Amino acid sequence: MAFFRSLAAAETVPTLTGDGVKLRTPQMADYPAWSQLREESRAFLQPWEPTWPADDVSRLAFRKRLKRYVRELESDQAYPFFVFRADGALVGGVTVSQIRRGVSQTCSLGYWMGAGHAGRGHMSAAVKALAPFVFQTLKLRRVEAACLPHNQASIRLLEKSGFKREGYAREYLCIDGRWQDHLLYALLRSDGVS
Repeated sequence: MAFFRSLAAAETVPTLTGDGVKLRTPQMADYPAWSQLREESRAFLQPWEPTWPADDVSRLAFRKRLKRYVRELESDQAYPFFVFRADGALVGGVTVSQIRRGVSQTCSLGYWMGAGHAGRGHMSAAVKALAPFVFQTLKLRRVEAACLPHNQASIRLLEKSGFKREGYAREYLCIDGRWQDHLLYALLRSDGVS
């Protein structure tokens, strides 16, 4: 019962809308669409993500993921969203995480897109819809993002969304089983979203 009661915390996060997309917190009812999209997109996503556990798309793993999301929401550490097209189809996800308050007022942005939906502008619309939530609702000043230097689609997304390249971090994240270098980007509240 505590699991379902704790999911109420996710319901306090607003649904965000953008150009042809809707962003809302994940729910248990999303499991079938999420697991199918992730499984169908496995080969497409794995080069850009941490190594998937063997049970990554199982119902139990999804339930554990939701519990973690609730803990992070309740503690103002992260805000996960699934990205839906206007017709209700799940196309990907975007997360504001590693929120740092105090003198920093910063967060990290992470995202993924299903293989069949990539390159259609859905994630650009999602990032643009997310920016007012980050800057106005959460009152953060800075959003950071990192991507692999050879991930041209991610570089285009970030730059199109107004992020500025700020640096290069060696062996920054363990992606696809290897510590890999990343380009570092940031969007400031004062930059706005292009």
